[in-house]
Amino acid sequence: ILQRLAGIIAVAHRLNPPLVHRDLKPANILVRRTEGNKLSLFVADFGIGGLAARQALKEQAENVSVRSQTPNLPWVVEAKRMASIIGVDSVLLINDLEANAHGIAVLGDSDLVTLAGGSPIATGNRGLISAGTGLGMAGLLNEEDGYRPFASEGGHVDFGPRNPLEIQLLEYLLKKFDHVSWERVLSGPGLSNIYQFLRDTGKADEPVWLAEQVATQGTAAVSRAGMDATAPIAVQALDLFCSIYGAAAGNLALTLVATNGLFIGGGIAPRLLKKLQEPGFMKAFLAKGRVASLLATIPVRVITNDKTALLGAGRCSAQIAGRKKL
Repeated sequence: ILQRLAGIIAVAHRLNPPLVHRDLKPANILVRRTEGNKLSLFVADFGIGGLAARQALKEQAENVSVRSQTPNLPWVVEAKRMASIIGVDSVLLINDLEANAHGIAVLGDSDLVTLAGGSPIATGNRGLISAGTGLGMAGLLNEEDGYRPFASEGGHVDFGPRNPLEIQLLEYLLKKFDHVSWERVLSGPGLSNIYQFLRDTGKADEPVWLAEQVATQGTAAVSRAGMDATAPIAVQALDLFCSIYGAAAGNLALTLVATNGLFIGGGIAPRLLKKLQEPGFMKAFLAKGRVASLLATIPVRVITNDKTALLGAGRCSAQIAGRKKL
C-alpha cells in the first residue's frame, strides 16, 4: 500500500509540480489489520490542505465520489479513485485542520508549550490556527459528550492591517495579488512576502550574504537569520510575522469564543517557538480593545507534536468505523 501511495504522489508531482515537496514516509501512515491480515483501517497524512467536500457517511452510502481541490497545490484528489488504486473499500477525505483538531484530544502535556495560562472555562469552545505551507483554522465546539471539531477556510479571508506599517504591507501585496488574505502574510510564503516588502520598500537593508542565501534557500534562510539575530532585516521580518500571527490568533479566539483554549499548530510555530515566547505575539493577541480582558482568560498553547494530524485522522477514522463519537 505504501508503494502504491508513493506512486500516486510521484505521478501527481510529475504532472503538477507542487510548491513544497513532502515525502510520504511510514511515519505519516497508520495501518490496522484484522486477524486474517485484512486491512481494516488505513490512515495517511499527506499534508495537503484543501477544500474537502465532507458529508462522509451519507455520500459514501450513496456511492458519491468525494473530491478535494487543494488551493496551495495544483491537485484534485478523488476519494473513489484513491480507494480503487490503494485497494481499500472506501477513502474519507477530511480537511487537514479538522484532522489536527481531532488530534488535540490525544495530546499530552509534553506535546504542548504554554504561551499564556489564562483562566479556562471548562464549558468553553476551543480554536486552532496553524501556519505552514498555508494558513489553516479550525474550531472545536464544546458539546455535552466532548468536543466536535469542524473545519474552516479562515486563512483565505481578507487580511486586516492594524497599523500604518501593515497598511503599507497590504498596499505592497495588492500590487502582486488580486486578493490579499491572511495566508499571504501568515505562512511560509507569507514570511517571504513580508521579507520582500521590508527589502523592496527600504524599511531595512539586505546584506549581500543573506541575499545569496535567500536566493538558494528561500524562507529558511530568513528564519535562521532572524532566530540567530544575524541580520536586522530578518529579525524585523520575524517580529512582524509573529505580531501578525498573534493578531490572527486573537481574532479566531474571539470569533469562536474559545474560552477553553487557543492552540497554535502547523510546522512554523515549533521552529519559531522562542520568538513566539517574546512579548510581541501575546501583545498582539490581547490587543482587542474593550474585549482584551476576555482574551486574557484564554489559554494559548503551541502544539509541538508533528504527528497531531495523523493521530487526529486515525481518531476520526475510528470514530466513523465505530459509528460513535469519541
